[in-house]
Amino acid sequence: MDFSEITSQSKQAVSEILEAARLKKGDIFVVGCSSSEILGDQIGTATNLDSANAVFDGIIPVLKENGVYVAAQCCEHLNRALVVERETMKKYGFEQVNAIPQPNHAGGAFATVCYQRFDDPVLVEDIRQMADAGIDIGGTMIGMHMHSVVVPVRISLRKIGEAPIICARHRPKYVGGQRAIYDEKLM
Repeated sequence: MDFSEITSQSKQAVSEILEAARLKKGDIFVVGCSSSEILGDQIGTATNLDSANAVFDGIIPVLKENGVYVAAQCCEHLNRALVVERETMKKYGFEQVNAIPQPNHAGGAFATVCYQRFDDPVLVEDIRQMADAGIDIGGTMIGMHMHSVVVPVRISLRKIGEAPIICARHRPKYVGGQRAIYDEKLM
């Protein structure tokens, strides 16, 4: 596996999503990542820190330089809790929980890497459907963290490594019925 290619694909994907979703400084971007799927294995069967680090190296710098907060989803064994920076937790009033993600036990490789590499990581149980956009690498089910109205974002990539990706962004609800006029910038 060419991990530099994984980094390059991850950087390209997040850059395209940021542009398509029109994210602003202070928005939240959720990442769900199966390191097993990236390698072509079934989710949860071949946890790999090298592929998780490669994704981190592609995604996190782009989000940081744009002022977008990151929420890294843990695996099902930690009930899809999220690793965030303490600053994010405090800004949004999320509640910290006591667990440390582990690659082969509970949490998954990407959440573990984020916990190890973030400046001041904490684990929160949920982000109350506050994510403004996100990427699901390998079928990790990030939708529970997104706002109530989410639309798919189509980008030029369909996979990172061997893992299929699904990208999404939030948009405000349409209200008012057939007589309403909508702001095109919010669609």
